[in-house]
Amino acid sequence: MRTIGLEEHFVTPELEGYGASAAAIIQPDKWREASRRLLDITDERLTEMDAAGLDVQVLSLNAPGIQAEQDAGTAVTRAKAVNDLLAGVVENHPDRFAGFAALPLQDPKAAASELERAVSELGMRGALVNAHTQGRYLDDPELRVVWERAEGLDVPLYLHPANGVDAPHVIQGHPELIGPMWSWGTDTASHFMRLVFGGVFDDFPNAKLLLGHMGEGLPFVMWRMDSRWEYHNHHGVELARGNPSEYLRHNLYITTSGVCSAPPLLCSLLALGPERILFGTDYPFEDMATATEFLRSAPISEADRAKIAHGNAERLLRL
Repeated sequence: MRTIGLEEHFVTPELEGYGASAAAIIQPDKWREASRRLLDITDERLTEMDAAGLDVQVLSLNAPGIQAEQDAGTAVTRAKAVNDLLAGVVENHPDRFAGFAALPLQDPKAAASELERAVSELGMRGALVNAHTQGRYLDDPELRVVWERAEGLDVPLYLHPANGVDAPHVIQGHPELIGPMWSWGTDTASHFMRLVFGGVFDDFPNAKLLLGHMGEGLPFVMWRMDSRWEYHNHHGVELARGNPSEYLRHNLYITTSGVCSAPPLLCSLLALGPERILFGTDYPFEDMATATEFLRSAPISEADRAKIAHGNAERLLRL
């Protein structure tokens, strides 16, 4: 069975320094090993892919990527350079790799132009966005130009976590809760809900967003979202689709990246349907072989397994 992974990270020596904030939340020995693997884009990676039975990786720049750059002009230059490099990797290994572009969201118009260049000229399958950009989230009105371009190109944006602007009050004093173990999931789920209530998907009804880590917990809470929205003070916000869950069913796709557990997969299948779930490993932060074995042995139908393994990615990303 062909298997395609959508959350597969890399970094270059020029951009490695942007990851200092991530390094602070990972045990030093584990960060050193992850950093080594991030820099090795093809050699050891291809060997591990073969051993794990992973046919294709859709590569993306590791968090926080270009979005950590303070200077907009530098961000534009570096985004173009890393996208050109990634396109070269894909060209050299067209049967094993595809790519998500990095975007210089510090300059929204330049980001939209780079998305179009990356898709139309370099063959990228969309773009990956690492949380906020200097405190600006994807519902910001200035970023509508990026959504307009993504919808027009019919490509998804993959929303990946990164460190937040400020730690929420409830976890202040508990730095162990900051990062992928806890806060990244709640931050990213909240970011998606900002897009819903900020009107992004009403303005661009055919826009597509990918979330990793089995949907950052959102499939679990869909019924309660709708129930409480009916009861809740809307603060002047009305949704064209009526209920929040309709945006998850219409605009959202999720990947299994970093979650090798049957209960959340089964929940997601029941909540969203098999056409909305794609495979990912979260390499190098999760073990590739563990992820592929989970997919092969999960207690789901063979038809659903094939959709998750490759069918949905082939359709969504035109692979």
